[in-house]
Amino acid sequence: MLFDSRIKLVAGNSNRPLAEAIGDYLKTPLTRCLVRRFADMEIFVEIQENVRGEDVFVVQSTSFPANDHLMELLIMIDALRRASARRITAVIPYFGYARQDRKTAARTPISAKLVANLITHAGVDRVLTIDLHAGQIQGFFDIPTDNLFGAPVIVRDIKERLGNGEKVVVSPDVGGVVRARAIAKRIDAPLAIVDKRRERAGESEVMNIIGDVAGRSCILVDDIVDSGGTLCNAADALLAEGAKDVYAYITHAVLSGGAVSRIATSKLKELVITDSIQPTEAVKAARNIRVISIAALLGEAIARTATESSVSSLFD
Repeated sequence: MLFDSRIKLVAGNSNRPLAEAIGDYLKTPLTRCLVRRFADMEIFVEIQENVRGEDVFVVQSTSFPANDHLMELLIMIDALRRASARRITAVIPYFGYARQDRKTAARTPISAKLVANLITHAGVDRVLTIDLHAGQIQGFFDIPTDNLFGAPVIVRDIKERLGNGEKVVVSPDVGGVVRARAIAKRIDAPLAIVDKRRERAGESEVMNIIGDVAGRSCILVDDIVDSGGTLCNAADALLAEGAKDVYAYITHAVLSGGAVSRIATSKLKELVITDSIQPTEAVKAARNIRVISIAALLGEAIARTATESSVSSLFD
């Protein structure tokens, strides 16, 4: 189906394959847009099609390198605003800086709010994102912001892949219980929690498993995987408690440093991630990492936004 012909999709360099997949879903080609660097690495943007009076959706994750991709997004928004686009929606599948959502010590920033301000003041009218690390970040924007959930895509994959066997959904920490409980309810499975004590940033020590996991397939659920240490430690602890096997479903695969090799050599049977962040070649080659797409979810949200239709059913 061809949606509103006045939709314009513009993509930066962060995740062009996802933008193209969204375009395929909407049967709308990407608007020609040049995003390049000067010799000193300043970013230059040129929108190479007329967008005057159009409804424009800019698809750009602020993933690694986060600062470059954020600046690309801001400059694309400015270029579109100066080109007289009627409405500009920033589609940010992965919102970087989301882990800095509060002051964690004296004299530290709330960078998530700063980035929200930058995007708003650049001239965007609306933001569309998925699985924000902290729900309150939605309120950091002074413009309409839709925070979609990856749960429908994840639940569908769990049902297709893991069938009707004995399963338990596991939160890798206390902070993720709400997210894990929502998944557990959808697949009619019990909930378990990994109680861990983090000694220092980037390291975690598993202390205890709350819940019965013996003889069951464990499904770890979280929004972000970065170093992979928490997932690998959790898998070891669950298997030590008698779990049959351990899977992990994560929306945003940051996978920095040696995370991919750490997961590839871990006891995780499979890590399932979405394409909110463009998978690297190492991720594609890993034996136990699989990618599922959120293009249809974002495409449907874009279509409904463009036609002023409700997006609430996409949260179910």
